[in-house]
Amino acid sequence: MNSYKIDEQRVQKSNFETMPRFFRYLLKYKKRIAAVFFLMAFGTAVDLVNPLLNERAIDLYIIPGDVAGLIRIVLFGALVNLLAVLAIKLRMLLMAKTSNKVIQELRQQLYDHIQGLDLAFFDSRPSGKILARIIGDSNSLKDIIENAVTTFIPNLVTVIAVMVIMFVKNWRLALAALCTLPFLIAGVFLISIMAEKHWKAKRQKSSNMNAFINEDLSGIKIIQSFRAENETDKTFQDLVWDDRKEFLRAVRWCDGFGSWIDLCWSVGTMALYMAGIKLLGIDNVSIGTYIAFGSYVGMFWQPILNLSNFYNQFVNAASGAERIFEIIDKEPSVISKVGAKSMPPINGDVEFKNVTFAYDDEKDILRNLNFSVKRGETIALVGPTGAGKSTVVNLVSRFYDIKDGAILIDGHDIRDVELTSLRTQMGIMTQDNYIFSGTIRENIMYGKLDASEEEMLEASRAVHADDFIRNLENGYDTKLTARGGELSNGQRQLVAFARTMLSNPRILILDEATSSIDTKTEMLVQAGIASMLKGRTSFVIAHRLSTIQNADRIFVIDNGGISESGTPDELMAKKGAYWSLRQAQFS
Repeated sequence: MNSYKIDEQRVQKSNFETMPRFFRYLLKYKKRIAAVFFLMAFGTAVDLVNPLLNERAIDLYIIPGDVAGLIRIVLFGALVNLLAVLAIKLRMLLMAKTSNKVIQELRQQLYDHIQGLDLAFFDSRPSGKILARIIGDSNSLKDIIENAVTTFIPNLVTVIAVMVIMFVKNWRLALAALCTLPFLIAGVFLISIMAEKHWKAKRQKSSNMNAFINEDLSGIKIIQSFRAENETDKTFQDLVWDDRKEFLRAVRWCDGFGSWIDLCWSVGTMALYMAGIKLLGIDNVSIGTYIAFGSYVGMFWQPILNLSNFYNQFVNAASGAERIFEIIDKEPSVISKVGAKSMPPINGDVEFKNVTFAYDDEKDILRNLNFSVKRGETIALVGPTGAGKSTVVNLVSRFYDIKDGAILIDGHDIRDVELTSLRTQMGIMTQDNYIFSGTIRENIMYGKLDASEEEMLEASRAVHADDFIRNLENGYDTKLTARGGELSNGQRQLVAFARTMLSNPRILILDEATSSIDTKTEMLVQAGIASMLKGRTSFVIAHRLSTIQNADRIFVIDNGGISESGTPDELMAKKGAYWSLRQAQFS
């Protein structure tokens, strides 16, 4: 079970396994990254040279009183530092463009992959948690790309270079200044473990909150109808508090980075002063060298402080990257097999051979189901709720793979044909057909994007949607919001019918498709469907038995199979399961 009440299972991968995979997306922009590295190297070199320029200015020009030499070195320093500032600005601009490109590419890859996953994936988790991966987790990676190049690498290079310079100039002063380094490493190791744990938990709590918000807004009509605002508000407060609690725990541990570094910095600086005072009397260290060392101590510890802040971002981003790659690595269970051939134009013969199916390994929904449908037949599926009617039509479209047996269309096992070539020849209508934001014309054209205006109008007229559309103020150009709130239930269904009819399906599936249409409109729609279905195979699921009187055959689905089948008149004459259903409904 996966809901907003339950944390998702944590992905057990090391950050140092996940993040290199993420940074490989930068390889596509090698030239731009090379330019960034060059600009970064120049800026870092200027920072490292500045203390040496100060040392030279003090020892060679200020103490001897050489004004002309001092002016020359000051002008030189001003020039290189101005160039360094320009290099930093250009570097930041290039990285901002690159990071946006990488996130766009990763998000597109994630979205495309999610669209290819089977229905079992969407059945097992709330859409809000999927949305959190596409939006929230992707956004968390943007800054880490920029800072990896603009913060991590230059600061790391600075720390290493400063250590080398300090040991070359005076190894005893260097040892004194860096005497707390082992303590720093031990503290950072402990803090990083705890921080990573809480950042990962924080991402899960944020996902739970997103899932609840999505579910809450989708069901806002029900919530308001039953006056349940207080209960949902309390649930939201609890989820926000859980998210905040994990965030504060992570931040507290991350704040420990700065405090521990400041302590090591202070102790190291004191050790440098003490050693310096003693060494000045022993080795006669110059004033310029001593001041340069003071600058290098700051240049050593400040980047480490910056690196600790970067690590906070790194752990948070790594948690998001893990969640993204967890979905990208998820293989759909329903895919086209290697070497699958394209499905030829469908005639409409459908056969189930000993089909067994289960949504999980515990209970079979269908067991050894056998039936044959000839081209152009209209088959009605009836039976109690949960008997497996929708399962049968979902298997025809191969939204799920069967456990055993075979499903044949025109003699072709649907597992042996290319999936897209199969589904593009089918039309599916459900009770809750989604209306997209946009015009009515755009919603209907969604059924066949390259259809002509006349084809679109013909499909609308066939299902009698044209009449009410032309009576709207803007006709087919009437703008709709998501879910088509401006239209009645019946009008939304008619638009969805027109969209399906425009796709010219070879096999049509109607799953409670007329339940939201009033009786008068339903009669018009049924007449339109009858004309469009000539020569096409159709499966109709309907709880309203009055809507399936024109079906060629009726299958009563119960106990994992077909309990009885025949024409409406034959089944009424038997006075069996179908007769009982009609009696119960019409009484």
